[in-house]
Amino acid sequence: MAESNVKVLGTWASPFVMRVKIALHLKSVRYEDVEEDLLAPKSELLLKSNPVYKKIPVFFHAHNPICESLIILQYIDEVWTTSASSILPSDPYERSQSRFWAAYVDDKFFPALRRLLIGATEEDKKAALAEVVGGTVVLEGAFGELSKGKAFFGGDNIGFVDIALGSLLGWIEVIGKQCETKLVSEAKTPRLVQWADCFSAHEAVKDVLPDVDKLADFGLKLRAKILKALALTN
Repeated sequence: MAESNVKVLGTWASPFVMRVKIALHLKSVRYEDVEEDLLAPKSELLLKSNPVYKKIPVFFHAHNPICESLIILQYIDEVWTTSASSILPSDPYERSQSRFWAAYVDDKFFPALRRLLIGATEEDKKAALAEVVGGTVVLEGAFGELSKGKAFFGGDNIGFVDIALGSLLGWIEVIGKQCETKLVSEAKTPRLVQWADCFSAHEAVKDVLPDVDKLADFGLKLRAKILKALALTN
């Protein structure tokens, strides 16, 4: 049974919502799942609880809304302080590096991945594909530095960067199939391939990551909605 004062407002297909759920699973925190339909107008609850960005996820704890997925992860780690499942490292330098690479995922890698999904022209998609592939190589190098030879970016356990990047794995597979390119491959990123397998099989993750075929169908609908909205503004 969910804790009455812990809720997650979001949608099953959002990688940013998945981050919050994975963190809660790592901490063994039960929660209420409140579904927001991304293909419909934004709900009153979303607009009221996140009036600035008007985006999911919104995390509710003791009726207080917390927004932005990476901020929510840090909040969860600070509130439920179980050392065995710490999301951020205790060492200040290592913690700063985790935050740096999670920010890279959000500020550089994800925008390129999104452009690859919704690119209006072949030229747009080609440029986005080059950026995504280059980003996976950069992340391969980061994994070597952060993991210290262990299974995860966080070492022996799933950490901040694992959750930030791992939440995108379903979309990486879907978008890769659409452009007929394996975005994470043995040829260019063998360590990321092994990491992705370990991450996806983890007890805190395997029930959160969505079915790829269902996600692909949703992606087509979402792309159509975004392109329609862009056409109306141009």
